[in-house]
Amino acid sequence: MHDSFQRRLRWLVRLTLVGTLFTAVVMLVGAWTRLVDAGLGCPDWPGCYGKLLVPDNDLATLHHPDVPLEPFKAWVEMVHRYIATLLGLVIVSVVALGWPLRHRRDYPWHLSLMLLVVILLQGAFGAFTVTLKLWPQVVTLHLLGGLSVLLLLFWLHLRLRLAVAPKPTSEPRRVNAWWGIAACLLVVQLALGGWVSSNYAGIACQGFPTCNGQWMPAMDISEGFHLTQTVGPNYLHGHLHADARTAIQVVHRLGALLLGVGLIVLWWRYRQWQNVVRPLAIVVGLYVLQAALGVANVVLWLPLWLALLHTAGAIALAVGLVWAWWRWRYHEAGVYSTTTHSPYNNVIVQ
Repeated sequence: MHDSFQRRLRWLVRLTLVGTLFTAVVMLVGAWTRLVDAGLGCPDWPGCYGKLLVPDNDLATLHHPDVPLEPFKAWVEMVHRYIATLLGLVIVSVVALGWPLRHRRDYPWHLSLMLLVVILLQGAFGAFTVTLKLWPQVVTLHLLGGLSVLLLLFWLHLRLRLAVAPKPTSEPRRVNAWWGIAACLLVVQLALGGWVSSNYAGIACQGFPTCNGQWMPAMDISEGFHLTQTVGPNYLHGHLHADARTAIQVVHRLGALLLGVGLIVLWWRYRQWQNVVRPLAIVVGLYVLQAALGVANVVLWLPLWLALLHTAGAIALAVGLVWAWWRWRYHEAGVYSTTTHSPYNNVIVQ
């Protein structure tokens, strides 16, 4: 019985790792879909002009005479849907494979169920993205939903690895203010990034560090962050005026600055913790790289490959912080260097 449990756990470890990597691929394909303006390549959902494969122009015209078929954009959108569906099947497989283990105390069954709920909601937001014509609120929530799926899969993978090879450890730590503030800053910045993208404000500011040659450019914050506007007929290329988009870009830059401060403070706070300092140093390094990519996107006028790298950087930064948090949460308190006094037990840790 124990051997069967361990085999099933090992398969789940592999499957959740594959799922984590595949989620990142799905998110990057989704970003590519948006960057090539293919988000409405198919005007309906779940099919494309009523078909599961992109039809020819005659059939498309019969189904949606008001929306001309653009084959490239339609195929880009459908490829995104196909691989997103495959990701859903991977997650269903994770839940099905874990079903016989659901009553075991050392199996994170509730985390698996949470993952299933989130992927179902993510599918619904994918449909709303099309049916509500790229409404910025839905597009941003769709991005955050994708990140939620990614991080839940990664966390489940780490939990399963712990179940396969349990190590002596103290009780998992609760989130404290240091980690809570860093996590909140990251979530807000990721949401701002989605808001920039969904409102096509990526190059609203020319130049860096100034915006359009000014430290305080003309901005319309109330319009830029008006979250209750009605659903328009089509948000492709955005509806906001220049000052509103400038406000979004400037707030995103300020959010990046605050996030950097928060991550550096977090690293400084735990710089003597052997099990945490290296992951946090990697996180800070990823932040510096991500900030550089953001600047390059502005200076080079948002080339496709660079915008995709910026999305990949956001994914890596989120995964890196979760990994660092895991290392802190599930390792013993006395993990300082050999010559450092621990504030928890007031002895030198050997």
